[in-house]
Amino acid sequence: MASILPPVHPGEILREEYLIPLGMSAGALAKRLNVPRTRIERLVSEQTAVTPDTALRLAKFFRTTPEFWMNMQASHDLKIEAAELAKELAAIRELEAA
Repeated sequence: MASILPPVHPGEILREEYLIPLGMSAGALAKRLNVPRTRIERLVSEQTAVTPDTALRLAKFFRTTPEFWMNMQASHDLKIEAAELAKELAAIRELEAA
């Protein structure tokens, strides 16, 4: 289950693909989403995960889907966890077909 691409945090996508091109600060986005400024600042600095609440708000604002944001978070989390558990996962014998 090796992945060629490194894990990408949703905060990096939010920062690089949305905020920077729009010339928008994390604080300005937070105000538009009606959430604490620190929530978006921590997200774009890759210190915290996207929550369902944040995903819903980002989806509404950017005309995406909440699944877009949550799938990015799940993909990131799975890649990080797979790397941490690589030795343990390698030791697990797969179910053999009958």
